[in-house]
Amino acid sequence: MTVCENCMPNEPCFVPDEYLIYGTEEYGKVSGEQAMMQEIYQRGPIACGIAVPDSLENYTSGVYQDTTGDMDIVHDISIVGYGVESDGTKYWTVRNSWGTQFGEDGFVRVIRGINNIAIESDCAWATPKDTWTDNIKHKTTEAEKNDPRNKPTNSAVTPKTDLFMKKGGCRVAEAYFEGGEKPLEVHSWEEVDSSSLPDNWDWRNMNGTNFLSWNKNQHIPVYCGSCWAQGSTSALADRFNIMLGDKNPTPVALDAQVIVNCRAGGSCEGGNPGGVYEFAHKEGIPDSSCEQYVAHDLDSYTCGAIDKCKDCTWPPCPEGQTCQDKCWAVDYKHYYASNY
Repeated sequence: MTVCENCMPNEPCFVPDEYLIYGTEEYGKVSGEQAMMQEIYQRGPIACGIAVPDSLENYTSGVYQDTTGDMDIVHDISIVGYGVESDGTKYWTVRNSWGTQFGEDGFVRVIRGINNIAIESDCAWATPKDTWTDNIKHKTTEAEKNDPRNKPTNSAVTPKTDLFMKKGGCRVAEAYFEGGEKPLEVHSWEEVDSSSLPDNWDWRNMNGTNFLSWNKNQHIPVYCGSCWAQGSTSALADRFNIMLGDKNPTPVALDAQVIVNCRAGGSCEGGNPGGVYEFAHKEGIPDSSCEQYVAHDLDSYTCGAIDKCKDCTWPPCPEGQTCQDKCWAVDYKHYYASNY
């Protein structure tokens, strides 16, 4: 259950009968500027250990160079590319895991060729194993399902209101906008004659490009009736990816947990997708690195800054505690809806 689980309303969580797996064919270590450049150029990003001086935590932009000589590896990142500035400064393009509010939309450029912060000392690579051509899945055995380490979670949903809940789900009969629609002057269906539409159209494959944001599961870690928030944030994120094309460092994914936190149309007991677009128009939605999806409503109806985007510090939180006293609100990029 720590590998793959699913949850349904008013029932314990369970291990699915099968699920997709992604494996590796080969893997190994690589170090040194030239070998790392070759591996990245020929086969893709690599993972590397680095030191973390205080100045790195405060990085905002530009090519980073530590001047303290810190070589104590305490953190791992991925290097996705390399380049040269106009003044000849060489750098690695590094993807960090501290949220998109860090550095350059979650990335940092580290000076290349001098093993700064030990970035050229300890890296690893792997080649993907093709499990998708033949749709290879893990088949869950009865022994795995009955493993005593599985601890089924009670996913019962106790509706605070029956306004949205229908048959244990989270549906709403029809989207509505409390403040009314904010339409375009001319709707898309008024611009093009239906007879001219192509027979097939799929934003997952537009001449080989997939514009969609990632798929999500509203049912974990416990069941939450947040479909109204999931579907709307996914559709809007997809539209940002279509609009931005290749201009964003990573695909846009909008934070459904923030929508639940702020009751922007509803809660884990169901809701109105129209409220999501009104919230996006008025406040803007942060991306998914701002708040982890926890499938729970807030204990209160107050949605403060820390409920929209936050960061936390060490040490790891002990089991059974929340450690929110180690977290704080951070600024974030707002993704707005212009019309709806």
